[in-house]
Amino acid sequence: MCTNPIVKKVSFTGSTRVGKLLMKMSSDTVKRLSLELGGNAPFIVFGDADIEQSVKAAIASRFRNAGQTCVCADRFLVHDSVEEEFTKLLCKEIESLKVGPGMAMGTNVGPLISKSAVENVKEKVEEAISDGAECIVGGSSLPDIGPNFYQPTVLRNVATSSRIWATETFGPVVALRSFHSEEEAIELANDTKAGLASYICTNDMSRAFRVSSRLEYGMVGINEGVISNAVAPFGGVKESGLGREGSSVGLSEFLETKYIMLNH
Repeated sequence: MCTNPIVKKVSFTGSTRVGKLLMKMSSDTVKRLSLELGGNAPFIVFGDADIEQSVKAAIASRFRNAGQTCVCADRFLVHDSVEEEFTKLLCKEIESLKVGPGMAMGTNVGPLISKSAVENVKEKVEEAISDGAECIVGGSSLPDIGPNFYQPTVLRNVATSSRIWATETFGPVVALRSFHSEEEAIELANDTKAGLASYICTNDMSRAFRVSSRLEYGMVGINEGVISNAVAPFGGVKESGLGREGSSVGLSEFLETKYIMLNH
């Protein structure tokens, strides 16, 4: 498909590693590409945010599909003035989540895709703890339920060098650290090769738009944890891909612009 000259367009959703391979394979025929690749989404909670609303958005973003979507919040940055309040309420809500089979009544968090996915999450959590993080909720697999289940987990004071912070994690784990200034939050949020989704919580609309404009991401959710919408252009920047899906912008990805000049 990538090398066939008949094919004029390739659209792919998947890992950044495979996306790069498709770009290389498509280069000889100079194909148009739409690539929706990996993320590493920051979730920033400022000191003026509505904490209850922020926690609700955080739960929705991190634990949808057990944390297995490319737009799930990965890195939680919380202003030091509200860190205790946010973390306490977040942990309370997480501890009330029911883990189990997706078809079971009352289940909030289902299984991971495979046993190896559970092992990957387990290794990242253990590495983060060895790097100095504090596990304050969860932190282990749930073999009594099944081989593919992992506890909803909260890690506090996560080092930025830890794999669970530096790379996308498909699993129900909150990696959290505090910040003091707006500039620090933006710097930490942008410190990644990914640029798909990002989230900020604030009641200051000037800050909301100021920070949104500086975040190096294709999408920003403000006081909201679920941003996907059929009428909105979905996609990222940097190593999170090329082009957009959805909306009229998504349709234009499959069209060519032709200029015709007629002298009549």
